[in-house]
Amino acid sequence: MAERTRRTVRDLRRGNRARVLQRLYFEGPLSRQELGPATGLSSGSISNVVSELVAEGVLEEAGVVDSDGGRPRTLLRVSPTSGLLIGIDIGETRVRVELFDLSLTELARTERLLAQHGYDVERVVAHVRTGVADVLREADADAERLLGIGIGVPGIIEQNAPDGAIVHGQTIGWSAVPFEKLLRDAVELPPEVPLFIDNGAKTLGQAEMWFGGGRGSREAAVALIGSGVGACVVHAATPDENARSSALEWGHTTVRIRGRRCRCGSLGCLEAYAGAEALRERWQEDGGPLPADADDETALAALLAAAFPGEDGPEPDPVALSLLDDTAEYLGAAVADLINLFRPERILIGGWAGLLIGPHLLPEVRRYAGEYALRHAADRTTIELGQLGPDAVTVGAATLPLADFLARGGSRPAPVRRA
Repeated sequence: MAERTRRTVRDLRRGNRARVLQRLYFEGPLSRQELGPATGLSSGSISNVVSELVAEGVLEEAGVVDSDGGRPRTLLRVSPTSGLLIGIDIGETRVRVELFDLSLTELARTERLLAQHGYDVERVVAHVRTGVADVLREADADAERLLGIGIGVPGIIEQNAPDGAIVHGQTIGWSAVPFEKLLRDAVELPPEVPLFIDNGAKTLGQAEMWFGGGRGSREAAVALIGSGVGACVVHAATPDENARSSALEWGHTTVRIRGRRCRCGSLGCLEAYAGAEALRERWQEDGGPLPADADDETALAALLAAAFPGEDGPEPDPVALSLLDDTAEYLGAAVADLINLFRPERILIGGWAGLLIGPHLLPEVRRYAGEYALRHAADRTTIELGQLGPDAVTVGAATLPLADFLARGGSRPAPVRRA
């Protein structure tokens, strides 16, 4: 009974700390008086929690405001310097590693280029190892201050294996890769620094829901369009709720029966028509003027320049225009599937390729989505571009250890022990 009581008191204390931290992080600076109504805690509980967190350096004063007829009130905020976060994007063309303070201000970054669609596991692990060391060295930062490392990867993530997260990435040739164990063995980190590995579309979705185009919505679908295509659906997206998010293999939904061969091996997948790799291949097949060794980023930029040369440029290339109109229809039909299946308030299109083609294709994507979706659902869904730019996966990856830190009430993680 005594052990159960101690556990209950400990859990209650941690819950109170988490409520205060979450409110201050997303709504601060706030005064102690404002924290009471915001968290539902008594003034005594607020005083105890704030005193603890200030003493630990997690909270700091952020100025004062006048109060009606009383003494000025001291504002509090989460101290940006109270911890460090690393976000990593295992992308199609590069491994991007960024170091952030607790406010998600970037302190250092590095990128490691991958060979075109070269997902050799050992190479990727080596890029992560050297990238983490480089950003810590560039910022003259101590690894002991890390609250965790978040990593966004393509594929399906199995989270509960004995040795940590396992990645099933059929399109990149990863079959049951024990990625967390490989990283834990290779990257020089203190044992208490946790690794958080999740699908890249989910990390993008969390970033957009917390800080970007999804803020304020209860349900949203967020698409990641790069060389490949993915998406996630997020429910109950306020940061202090238990948000439910699901990665969707949206790129491998069928948009054309017996269509083009996708890199997953199936026929007619959305990714085989709307991913940057597919756009490069389709334009080359249609006679687009590209070198045979052009990468996806170069090819997509050239395709858009041919279709939309600007007022002072040559006439638009009709082949490029036709290809992109077809792409808008495929995307619109697939967006309609998201609307009919999940009825989200918002759909956001992100990823480096999505943000490149979006400004040109978004009106047509909306039109086609309206034609293919059920009218009642479509009328209640907005379709926009993501707001956080091409680095959103990295920012989203960093929110994984950030969310864990806030949920633990600002407590440092315990050493990681795997079976």
